[in-house]
Amino acid sequence: MNIKSSKELVEEANKTIKVMKAEEIKSAVEKGEITLIDIRDIRELWNEGTIKDSIHIPRGMLEFWLDPKSSYYQEKKIGEIKNIVLFCALGFRSALATKALKEMGFKNVANAEGGFDALKSAGFEVITKEKK
Repeated sequence: MNIKSSKELVEEANKTIKVMKAEEIKSAVEKGEITLIDIRDIRELWNEGTIKDSIHIPRGMLEFWLDPKSSYYQEKKIGEIKNIVLFCALGFRSALATKALKEMGFKNVANAEGGFDALKSAGFEVITKEKK
């Protein structure tokens, strides 16, 4: 069986999507121009925290929560979406997620290069996510 590797899928996605460096994202956040969305698994947030003021949407629910026609649409949780920047741990899952949103028709979506680790290194404030 000859299948594409996950690495190949991510590389292909990154060729078709907007990718932003952590410093660019920090500047845009300070200007109130973007909405950061953390797509990591909830257990990752519990263990490592998340970026302050980011919205958590699990990767498996992303397309459903952002689709106004879906019964899972989360308008109240999401609020006003500006330019969307997705992040995961290292930027791989979020590359695929960014591509999916682009394919849905979102024009204002980008991937955070290097993910959560790069955002932390750029000085973003990390907050604890409590278990409910």
